[in-house]
Amino acid sequence: MPPRPSPAPAVGWLFAYDWDRLALDALQGDGRARFDHAGFDLFSFPSNARLIGFDLERFADAQAARGRRLGWRAVLSHHEQFGALAAALVAERLGLPGATPESICAAQHKLQARRVLQQVAPEANLGFADLEAHYGGDIPHGLDYPTYVKPVKAAFSVLARRVASHAELVAHTRFGWRELWVIRRLVEPFERVCRARLPWAGTAHRLLLEEPVSPHVAQYNLDGYVQEGHVHALGVVDAVMYPGTQAFMRWEHPSRLDTAVQARALDVARRFLAAIGYRHGCFNLEFFHDARTDRLTVIECNPRLASQFSDLYRRVQGRDAHAVALALALGKDASAVPRCEPTAGAAASLVYRTFEGETAPPPPTPQRRGAFASAFADGLLFSQPKRGHGLERDFKWTGSHRYGIVHLGGSDRADLQQRAERASALLGWPAPYAGHAAEHGAEELAAEHAAATTREALAGSAAANSGMWPAVQLRPAGTSD
Repeated sequence: MPPRPSPAPAVGWLFAYDWDRLALDALQGDGRARFDHAGFDLFSFPSNARLIGFDLERFADAQAARGRRLGWRAVLSHHEQFGALAAALVAERLGLPGATPESICAAQHKLQARRVLQQVAPEANLGFADLEAHYGGDIPHGLDYPTYVKPVKAAFSVLARRVASHAELVAHTRFGWRELWVIRRLVEPFERVCRARLPWAGTAHRLLLEEPVSPHVAQYNLDGYVQEGHVHALGVVDAVMYPGTQAFMRWEHPSRLDTAVQARALDVARRFLAAIGYRHGCFNLEFFHDARTDRLTVIECNPRLASQFSDLYRRVQGRDAHAVALALALGKDASAVPRCEPTAGAAASLVYRTFEGETAPPPPTPQRRGAFASAFADGLLFSQPKRGHGLERDFKWTGSHRYGIVHLGGSDRADLQQRAERASALLGWPAPYAGHAAEHGAEELAAEHAAATTREALAGSAAANSGMWPAVQLRPAGTSD
């Protein structure tokens, strides 16, 4: 008799939703692993009621016990808010391959990450400072504007915004009781772990000020992984913004960015990840590249896979980033993961949004969904409408409401755009192409020239302060470093 195949390894997957859930089903269907899922949805009721009293250490203890009982051979998560750190804590308890909790904390604590970048890659850092004020308290006068404000710990660009004046910053930092309740419970689990593991970083219950970058400067994502301390690139995905905003309109692969610039981004990632001790796992480096000045600056470095982009790499490269992440978690050679046949020459994650004063189109009816599925068998559709307090919070925290996402491929960029426009029409949604800045080159160049003058003046001021802005700090009442 032929030998019986080895049973698929048991793997714990924490906080798997949307793209991760699709990947989990596919990898399990291929027999690569048997997944045991744990976690909860932060943004839907009643699942998010578990935020009350949630503690990462207790959660990790429970999952480690579960992993021992079920014989987990790996644990992984690509969830920014809780999952990546939880997986590191569980891997530590079970002696499984994974990143150290300290390195996860250092990357996710955005102020500490800026400090590290200033030491190892100052040319790629933005001017930065913390903001001294309690939540809802008085904002210091005398700050330079415009400035960019973001939480020290957050995800999905929550509460990250360019502000042009003292009054605008004050308005941005006024929070209702519902907002404060959510903010504190989203940050506090990380805060407790970080305080124990990385106490010198200081509290995460505050906001960070950064040197602003013109919205016309292009933004990119470098994805890769680290194994035994060696950094490997998966690829680069281009961000296309809604004109004049910081809101993503779509993500595209392959990248238009010059390969020499991509290599510079990889070098910055290598220096940063080594400095924080991140030696095992996937990473996602968000960065700006100003084509006019050739300046490359880091937005942030996320110590996990950018799950949304995995499907794009699979379509264009035939490379399954989720399978790479699984191999890493199992301690296998990630470079040996077999590739599949590419299905597209270009692929995009299309993001459908409305802004304040606009009304989102209705979710697609079953008939529209059926027509989409029939015409675009390769398409992925996520309809994510919100209303009430959730909708209000979207506008306050991100400046827009993301009501849907569609993934498609095409033989090239032109074919991709045509397919996206047809798919959007079937769904009754406006295609996320109209008004793209690249379609108005002369206007973009004029706006970029004006913005560059302002940016250079700000950069000169930041350089005069050794890359740092005046030290200010935002924290809720009752907290301290």
